[in-house]
Amino acid sequence: MSSSLEGQLAWVTGGGSGIGLAGAIELARAGCRVVISGRDANKLEAALATARGAGVHGDAISAMPLDVADKVCVQRVAQEIHSAHGPVSILVNSAGINFPKRYWSETDGETFDKVVAVNLSGATYCTLAVIHGMRGLGYGTVINVASFVGWYLSHLTGPAYTATKAAMVALSHSFNIEEGVHGLRATALCPGEVATPILKSRPVAPSADDLARMLQEEDLGRTIRFIAELPRHVCINELVISPVFNRLYLGGKEFQRR
Repeated sequence: MSSSLEGQLAWVTGGGSGIGLAGAIELARAGCRVVISGRDANKLEAALATARGAGVHGDAISAMPLDVADKVCVQRVAQEIHSAHGPVSILVNSAGINFPKRYWSETDGETFDKVVAVNLSGATYCTLAVIHGMRGLGYGTVINVASFVGWYLSHLTGPAYTATKAAMVALSHSFNIEEGVHGLRATALCPGEVATPILKSRPVAPSADDLARMLQEEDLGRTIRFIAELPRHVCINELVISPVFNRLYLGGKEFQRR
């Protein structure tokens, strides 16, 4: 049975690894033409090899390097994608960063700005770059990879990350308020802990046992595909997903207050 996504164009930022790459692979399996973007060209090439190893046909996914924090670069890359493939109908804003020195007692304004530039401004720039093409199509899906900590406030991730992920939830609702009348929809995807490379930036890395009990990249890949494949009259405004063993509720040594 063919997917409703057959022939659509998806653009996935933060597509070099983690949730972004998992989502890109699932969208390609559903019949999308997928473009992945990220800052590291070598990482993107490795991601393409991973996708091929997962059985994705070689021309189903391509890569275009991009720093989402650079709004001029975002516009240029978006235009190149449009010129090569047509309008984007699915945008997955998965690019995100955090830093080990993240808490009020040790962070600084420069670090805060870097997190905001990627996590929030980058998602905004990419959405602005594709919205008119989506309006022309009369449909479009924006999936903003927010976080459980943007929905259920937690100490673990620090003020910059927490604030930007909460803002992505608001960004998604704002999009639906204005663009639903044009057939466009946005979902704030709020996952709990996912075993992805970004966990290496934590002050205390989770144990192997805890990583195994977290959500896995493939879980989020399937979730992204599920959201995108829903009928066009359906909008999931927020989707909150967490591991059964939810450490954000339970706490632990890396959650201790400073």
